Amino acid sequence: MFIVENHLGDLELEKKETDGLRLYKLPSNEWVPSITSVTSFYNREVFREWRKRVGNEEADRVTKEATRRGTDFHEAAQAYLENKELDWKDYQPLTQFMFHSAKSSLDKIGKIHAIERTLYSEYLGLAGRVDCIAEYDGGLAVIDFKTSKKIKPEEWIEQYFVQEVAYACMYYELTGIPIQKLITIMVTPNGEVKVYDKRNKGDYIKLLVKYVKNFIENYVGNVSKRIGKLAGKAFPNPGLSVTAGRGDS
Repeated sequence: MFIVENHLGDLELEKKETDGLRLYKLPSNEWVPSITSVTSFYNREVFREWRKRVGNEEADRVTKEATRRGTDFHEAAQAYLENKELDWKDYQPLTQFMFHSAKSSLDKIGKIHAIERTLYSEYLGLAGRVDCIAEYDGGLAVIDFKTSKKIKPEEWIEQYFVQEVAYACMYYELTGIPIQKLITIMVTPNGEVKVYDKRNKGDYIKLLVKYVKNFIENYVGNVSKRIGKLAGKAFPNPGLSVTAGRGDS
């Protein structure tokens, strides 16, 4: 039985899609981009080259398959962590297999602070929806569930850790509770599972600054004016972290 401790109240934000960009409306009524929009923009050339290499039809097929696989696994993991009984008739056999492969890693989750909750930062001018915030192996963590055709080396998934540290900053700003580590649980269709445990949050905060500045400087379209205003205010020095003194290890 998982214990849930809610420190966010009934927080929820309106969201919309504009020119491929996901935007959230803050309590101040200003629209800001999601952290996934920012990380995707930063890595856009990698995806363009991949689509060019495999062709649009194959890229669309792979993307659709990966999205379905990821969504199904997330739904099963969320239901499990919410102490709901899983009816496997509602899931594909592959989802059940991947879930049971990852179950021992999921069972390391302790007291839960948030499951599939919206977070935001007025200071960063960002928002997003976190998979899970919970104690993991004795420390409070941002926990991200990822499915992949194969286990990926850390240098290929830097954006995952950047996204997670953004959630850590958002959660601290909203609750005053510091996150100790970033956990990524990756599971493949053949049952391989890897848990990435990152504690050098300061390094990823610096990368977050880099990602956001890149987004501000290069994105052309309907970007929230607030982001532009925050560029100099929140990040006056790329070497300084927004929350470097807030419990970072």
